[in-house]
Amino acid sequence: LRTEERQRLARERREEREKQHAAKETQILEKERKAKLQYEKQLEERQRKLKEMKQKEEQRRAAVEEKRKQKIEEEKEKYEAVLHRTLERSQRLETRQKRWSWGGSVTPDSESKTGSKRSTSTANLKQAEGAVTKRLSSSAALLNSSDRARRSQLSPLDSSVISRLLAPTQASLARSKSAATLSAD
Repeated sequence: LRTEERQRLARERREEREKQHAAKETQILEKERKAKLQYEKQLEERQRKLKEMKQKEEQRRAAVEEKRKQKIEEEKEKYEAVLHRTLERSQRLETRQKRWSWGGSVTPDSESKTGSKRSTSTANLKQAEGAVTKRLSSSAALLNSSDRARRSQLSPLDSSVISRLLAPTQASLARSKSAATLSAD
């Protein structure tokens, strides 16, 4: 009996140990499975966060690039506006200079703005020019006729100098035209 009893007790202890061993293995396997699931979740979470960070970075870069392009476009528009204003100013200055020069303005803008005024002032200028030329030529003729007697007494060199001095110069003709134009206006 004692031997059988000992064998039975030994068997029961062995079975109990095997059950405990199996339970421990099951616990270990369960822990491993849970750890594996948690690791996979963490990995997925990391990948999701990395993906979000990449998207945010791309959006930020796109926004920065868009701002840069916008700034370049604004600077380009400002530059073109400044260039346009500068060109307008220089054209206005040229128009003013031509308006006050002897030749008058020849730009199409000034002609369209002062079309009727210009045609009348041009006609007045031509009339005044004709009158000035007549006056100059008649005064020169008078001087020539009255001075012919005196010149016959002078040497040929003196007479050529005097005739050159009596002939109207281009500058004096231009001044006369200018005076006639101003008086006609």
